[in-house]
Amino acid sequence: MPGYVRFLLLLLCLILIGECRRHKSRKKRSWTSPAEIHKQGNPLTKKLSDGTKSRKVKTSHLLRIDDHDFTMRPAFAGPAVPVGVDVQVESLDSISEVDMDFTMTLYLRHYWKDERLAFPSSTNKSMTFDGRLVKKIWVPDVFFVHSKRSFIHDTTTDNIMLRVFPDGHVLYSLRVTVTAACNMDFSRFPLDSQTCTLELESYAYTDEDLMLYWKSGDESLSTDDRISLSQFLIQKFHTTSRLAFYSSTGWYNRLYINFTLRRHIFFFLLQTYFPATLMVMLSWVSFWIDRRAVPARVSLGITTVLTMSTIITGVNASMPRVSYIKAVDIYLWVSFVFVFLSVLEYAAVNYLTTVRDGKDRKLREKVREQNLPCTCGMSHTRTMMLDGTYSEADTNSLAGYTRASMMAEDASEKQERMVVHLSLDNESTGTKKKGIRGFRIIHNTHAIDTYSRMIFPGAYILFNLIYWCAYC
Repeated sequence: MPGYVRFLLLLLCLILIGECRRHKSRKKRSWTSPAEIHKQGNPLTKKLSDGTKSRKVKTSHLLRIDDHDFTMRPAFAGPAVPVGVDVQVESLDSISEVDMDFTMTLYLRHYWKDERLAFPSSTNKSMTFDGRLVKKIWVPDVFFVHSKRSFIHDTTTDNIMLRVFPDGHVLYSLRVTVTAACNMDFSRFPLDSQTCTLELESYAYTDEDLMLYWKSGDESLSTDDRISLSQFLIQKFHTTSRLAFYSSTGWYNRLYINFTLRRHIFFFLLQTYFPATLMVMLSWVSFWIDRRAVPARVSLGITTVLTMSTIITGVNASMPRVSYIKAVDIYLWVSFVFVFLSVLEYAAVNYLTTVRDGKDRKLREKVREQNLPCTCGMSHTRTMMLDGTYSEADTNSLAGYTRASMMAEDASEKQERMVVHLSLDNESTGTKKKGIRGFRIIHNTHAIDTYSRMIFPGAYILFNLIYWCAYC
C-alpha cells in the first residue's frame, strides 16, 4: 500500500477519535442529577438569604458591636431605660435561725430594649447566645440588697442565657443562688411565723437612668409547688416595689420578693415541751415518798432539776442570743421553777421534821430530869399516839422509862396498861392541846405533802391553759 494512503487512514482515525470524545463530553454536560439541580436552584424560585444563617457573618458584625460604645446605657442622656424583671423560684434551700438568713435558688430574668443590637432578619425571630456575649454589651447591674453570699451556677458552663430579638429587645436570664439576711422575731418561738424578703436593686443607676419594675405584676413571681421545708410551712409568695433613698447617691427603684413561713410545732412538742412536762410530773412523785427517805427524795429532786437545765441549754444552743424572752423560754423556765419548788418543798418538810424531833428529845430529857412517875404494866411494848402528832417510834422511846418499883406491882393484874404522866409546868392541859391543834399543819409534815399533791398539779395545769390560749 502506498505511503500516502496510510497517511490518509491515520488522519481519518484521529478525526474519528476526536469526534467521539467531543460527543461524550457534550452528553455528560447535558445529563445532570436531580440533587445537583436542587443544589443549583431555580433563579425564579430562589429565596432571599437570611443574615442570621450565614456562616460567614460574625456575631460582632451582625449586631454591630464594634460600632457602638456599650459602656453607656441605651438612650444615654435620655429618658430612663425600662427594665422588666421576673423571677422563678427553683428552691428554698434553708432557713437559719442562728444566722438569721435564708438561702434561695432562682432564675432571674431581665427584659429591656437596646436599639443598638437590632439586626435585619426575615425568618429568625431571635438569636440566642451564652454568657460570652454578655461581657461585650450593656446589661443591667441588678444586685441583691442585704445579701451575704451569692453566685451564678457554672456547671457545666455559666448558667447565663442572652436572647436578642431583631427589633433590639433583649432577654437576659441567669441562674443564681443567694443567701440573704432575714430579720426574724422570736418572741413567739416556736409558735411563730416569719416573713422574709429578697430585695433587688440597680447598683449604679438611679431612677432617672434605669426604671426597674415587675414585668407582669404579681404574676412575675412563679414558684415550684414541690418546694417544702422541714421546719416551716410556706404560706405565701408575693411581690412589691418602692423607691429606696440613699443620702449620698439618690433614689433607686427596689423590687421585693416577700414570702411568709409558719413553723411546724410538732417537732418542738416532741423535743422540748413533752420532756419538760414529764420532768415536772416526775418531780411530783416525791410528794408520795416518805419524808424520812432522804436519799430517795433528794436524788429525785436533783435529777429533775439537772434534766430541766439540760433541756433549756439545748434549746438556747440552737437559737440566736436575743435580748428578749421567747415563748419557749417562758414555758421552760416556769417548768424549771415548778421542779425547783418541789425540791424546796422537801427541804421545808425535812427541816420541820428535824425541828420537831429536836423538841421531842428535849421533852424526853426534861421528863427524865424531873423524875416524873411513869407506870408501865405491859408485858410487851405497845405503840401509842400523843394527840395524833407523834409516831410509833416516838411513843416507843417514851415507853422505855420504867422503874423498879413497878415490878413489885400485883402480878395477878394481867390487864395491859400504860400510864404516862407529864407535869412540866402549871399550865393546864386544855391550853396545851389547843396550841398544838393551832399549829397542826406546821408540825405535821404529812400535811405539807398532802397539800402539795393538789396545789402543784393544779397550778401547772392552770399555767398550761393560759400559755396555750395566749400563743395558739
